Amino acid sequence: MNLAKGHPAMLTSDGLYQTLLDSITDYAIYMLDADGHVSTWNSGAERIKGYSAEHIIGRHFSLFYTEEDRTRGEPQRALATARREGRFEKESWRLRSNGSRFWAHVVIDAIHDDNGHVIGFAKITRDNSERMEAQKALAKAREELFQAQKMEAIGQLTGGVAHDFNNLLMAIMGSLEMLRKRLPEDPSLLPLIDNAIRGAERGAALTQRMLAFSRRQELNVLPVDVPKLVSGMRDFLKSSLSQTLTIETDFADNLPYVQTDPNQLETALLNLIVNARDAMPQGGTITISATPQDITETDGRLKPGRYLSISVKDDGEGMDAETLAHATTPFFTTKGVGRGTGLGLSMVQGLIEQSGGALSIESARGAGTTIFLCLPVAGEDEEILEPELPLILPEEISRPLTILAVDDDALVLMNTTLMLEDLGHTVIEAYSATDALSVINSGENLDLVITDHSMPQMTGSELAQEIARLRPTLPVILATGYAELPAGSDQQLPRLAKPFTQAQLKEIVGTATH
Repeated sequence: MNLAKGHPAMLTSDGLYQTLLDSITDYAIYMLDADGHVSTWNSGAERIKGYSAEHIIGRHFSLFYTEEDRTRGEPQRALATARREGRFEKESWRLRSNGSRFWAHVVIDAIHDDNGHVIGFAKITRDNSERMEAQKALAKAREELFQAQKMEAIGQLTGGVAHDFNNLLMAIMGSLEMLRKRLPEDPSLLPLIDNAIRGAERGAALTQRMLAFSRRQELNVLPVDVPKLVSGMRDFLKSSLSQTLTIETDFADNLPYVQTDPNQLETALLNLIVNARDAMPQGGTITISATPQDITETDGRLKPGRYLSISVKDDGEGMDAETLAHATTPFFTTKGVGRGTGLGLSMVQGLIEQSGGALSIESARGAGTTIFLCLPVAGEDEEILEPELPLILPEEISRPLTILAVDDDALVLMNTTLMLEDLGHTVIEAYSATDALSVINSGENLDLVITDHSMPQMTGSELAQEIARLRPTLPVILATGYAELPAGSDQQLPRLAKPFTQAQLKEIVGTATH
């Protein structure tokens, strides 16, 4: 920029020139001398940077830079670039007079005299903080959308896998259970069958963890007293943990109840305690505590409201930054082959987020690990129901029933039939909802219907609705290997989760027919 060759009116009418500059308030426009001292100042500079002309003219422009940039020599580098190339342009942090930072777009032009010597610099600064925040918000929204789409895809995939896998496990476990009952007491054979059953049960547990990670498990959400729940786990934990481990609790009086599934929360805490145990092979202390927390602004994970932050802290080996970054990634584990599925923490995260909360981790190598489960507090107007034992237990069914069993999977249907017949019941099989309705319409004397949910053409819940219309008093049990039911389904039907044992089948039959 060569001011000596500028417009004559601009050079001779200093007042008009300053008026023009002062009318520009979106930009800080000012001059520096050859050494970088401020020589002019417009109203935009005062608005953006917070300095009045009388307080800033004569001071070095490095005052606007952060301490880190000054240490790195950024002000000098900017002037050197403008002196050498005629122009310097960059976006970075700058300081206002009150010490706050703003994101600035800066342009520095060198000013030359008629002989080409640099006699100063013209500097233009714009506050781009709002644009940067908008870009960050957009990037965050895109990331959240990507995560939501990823979770939806994983959830759909997991739901399909869970249904098919649980049907396979149902056939395996049912056949093994019936085989074990009918084999003679042979010590060389029974351990093999028991081992196969345990393997199938581990497969069922793995499927449940996948559903938990994908937020597709069924939750029985209730107000939960966290100190009471932890207290109820103590005896089991003492028998399961090493003698070198100590569990301590630190709960204040009158903590609010949280809104979640108590059984799933207990399972989540057990996962965290087992992880803490594995991180302390030589022993140590595990501390469980809880603190109320108020969230006043949405932070991307939690909505504004009242929460209880439950923490599980160990003084073990801790995690390095890379391990911490992948700690909740499904199937990521540092325990070695055969010692973990890598779904423990992701399952816990799934439960907490499905309950409307959030999981966070603090850890460093050699400094232990603390995991925080932040769960929403139960509403004060919600009635807290203490579990009570029934005064009269249901009588065991002694009479044989005629049961319609419906499943489109022949292997599962065969096993369900075998289990029911072994209990003394008569079973009529149907391989589809259409076949089942044909039996219903035939006038067959039925005591109970057990139907799979996920079937082509007509689902089990739709079949149940049709049965309720045709035979309102005929009880229906819905068996499903996947917890989520479509909108409009009858959520009050007795539910039998696949894979189920004969004992579970016997119990729900007794409950449904009383």
